Amino acid sequence: MHILLIHQAFVSPEEAGGTRHYELASHCVKQGHKFTIVASDLSYLSGKRAVKERKLISKQNLRGIKVLRSFTYPSLHRSFIWRVFSFISFMLTSIWAAMKADRPDLVMGTSPPIFQAVSAGLVAKIKRCPFLLEIRDLWPEFAIDMGVLTNPVLIKLSRWLEKFLYARATHILVNSPAYRDYLIKKGIESDKIAFISNGVDTNIFNGNANGDSVRHEIGLNEKFVVTYAGALGLANDIQTILRAAERLQENDRICFLLVGDGKERRNLESTARKMNLKNVIFSGSRSKADMPGILAASDVCTATLQNIPMFTTTYPNKVFDYMAAGKPTILAIDGVIRNVIESSNGGVFVQPGNDEAFAKAVQELEKDRAKANEMGKAARQYVVEHFDRNEQAKQFIELVENLTQ
Repeated sequence: MHILLIHQAFVSPEEAGGTRHYELASHCVKQGHKFTIVASDLSYLSGKRAVKERKLISKQNLRGIKVLRSFTYPSLHRSFIWRVFSFISFMLTSIWAAMKADRPDLVMGTSPPIFQAVSAGLVAKIKRCPFLLEIRDLWPEFAIDMGVLTNPVLIKLSRWLEKFLYARATHILVNSPAYRDYLIKKGIESDKIAFISNGVDTNIFNGNANGDSVRHEIGLNEKFVVTYAGALGLANDIQTILRAAERLQENDRICFLLVGDGKERRNLESTARKMNLKNVIFSGSRSKADMPGILAASDVCTATLQNIPMFTTTYPNKVFDYMAAGKPTILAIDGVIRNVIESSNGGVFVQPGNDEAFAKAVQELEKDRAKANEMGKAARQYVVEHFDRNEQAKQFIELVENLTQ
């Protein structure tokens, strides 16, 4: 088979961000299939150029995966309107890039951003092959709940586009069980929906790894390190982490490490300076290949999102990475991912936005490091059994084979 994926935010292990699609593509290639990815030439996290050449289409080969980097207007982090303009620029150039690729047996589009799913649907129609629509986040509902999308006309148009794509897709793939429920409530037949969970390539991480080299590099010394690794955006509620750090400033044994980049990074760094937080380090973004060392240097990891109803539906990538690395998670996200952490006994749940409870959880785990270690071991065992990417890749290949028969 030849699978064509259009994904603006695709990253390889040499870049920062989630590598779900790289890992799925790698498994397909190992099974003898061809995989082409049309991606942006800009980093979705930083907005900086991801390739040296400034061309309409730049070609890469990643261990047998063909990647076509399509020009995207560099305005991701200016404002909401400019961000949409950047999405639309990729939507147009990605169609051109996809038409330059070999004829696919299946075209896969992934959302968000939803505009690239439009590109995938159009390419599938032109190429006369099945269109697999993957839903990674529930757009536009997330944007509406966050208050980012407020214009009634735009909301109506966005929901129309969402409904149109659901109807146009040959099949729909979701990575959270709550997304499946959402789609069924929208009137989508259950037989049209496949669920392949978010997860992690557990072979990348070693629960017993020593992170001393990273500790020395960043200057963590003998600190009890609480790590957040991921996007620094409006949705991620990093402010709660900063307020918890402020509560714990007198405990010089505790340090907060923020690994990542995003639209809010400058504002967050400015806020940390104004709060005079000496116990917070912004390390910048790191490639996925660096994450095993970063997490090995951590004692506890954390995941936070704003306290809005739609975020209870999500399975964040970072949590599965934390678990695979054998680290306990302080989770300030309610919903389906809370069920994972509590079922595994792999961490502590605190109410989203509650910095007092967050700080208390950090204190308790710092005082009882043996308990923290046991939680980390339980988390790794659970994720290996239930969320291993190797098993998910087998499910993905089976799904694609069924759709292309």
